[in-house]
Amino acid sequence: MKAMHLGEVNYTYSLVDKQFNVVHDDDAIAVFKEQKDQEEKIFIAYFEKEDNQWEWKQTRGAEWNSPIKWASMNNEPFIYSGAINDNSIVEIYAGDKQATIIDVEDEKRFWFAVSPIKGVKVKMVKTDGTEKIIEEIHHEELDSK
Repeated sequence: MKAMHLGEVNYTYSLVDKQFNVVHDDDAIAVFKEQKDQEEKIFIAYFEKEDNQWEWKQTRGAEWNSPIKWASMNNEPFIYSGAINDNSIVEIYAGDKQATIIDVEDEKRFWFAVSPIKGVKVKMVKTDGTEKIIEEIHHEELDSK
């Protein structure tokens, strides 16, 4: 990642969480924060080990201050993810798969779920038991900022 941003200033990354053997043996996900010019985003990356080297396969990101939305990776495994800054959300599901929710800092949380199916509905469950379908993020919105 450092090579991608060589020469840029005010640009840092910090690892939030990592998990191995998520979909199968010799794969991993990493959740990391990106800080660039006073703006922070959070990303999830999927890796597979090939010939004893970790190969970066795909990535998706989210912004903290955007409305509750989510994104999914375009290729298998389909990893659904998003940022949460609403403490009343206690569970998230991508199809029938319950998401892992990671406490990042203060009231910021990040969730992800791995599904074998592309295009599932994503719903949140609040502390009072209400459920709501969450709309997908439009990647153009992230790229335009």
